[in-house]
Amino acid sequence: MKAIVALGANIGSPTEQLDIAVALLKESTDVIAVSDYFSTKPVGGPDQPDYLNAVCILNSELPATQLLSLLHGIEKSLGRERSERWGPRTIDLDLIQYGGLLSSADELQLPHPRAHERRFVLEPWAQIEPDAILLTHGRISELLEQLP
Repeated sequence: MKAIVALGANIGSPTEQLDIAVALLKESTDVIAVSDYFSTKPVGGPDQPDYLNAVCILNSELPATQLLSLLHGIEKSLGRERSERWGPRTIDLDLIQYGGLLSSADELQLPHPRAHERRFVLEPWAQIEPDAILLTHGRISELLEQLP
């Protein structure tokens, strides 16, 4: 099933961490495309360094919750600590969309509930899939036009 995964990092060595995360995704899934790395300002949270963000498109046969567990395992292997909401991080991997699945479960919300308002998700995604549609929100190109 086609998955959209957003990656971000802003402490340690962000470029290296994104490279490693993509390499680990390639070992576990079929990575179809990876965007360029975009430098972005943090959204919410404390004062912190700018982020490097990217989006990758992959195919996986894992159930959605197992794919999410894989993403969390990659985060853990790269030193991710979940100590502060929207705080700085060595790596962040978010499952944005997984096929046509819709979920409002606490442990997995699909599509990602804030993806439509995050330029750091939509811009890299648009680079690798210009005609993409975010379920429940529409074309990402139109969503980007509506953002400040």
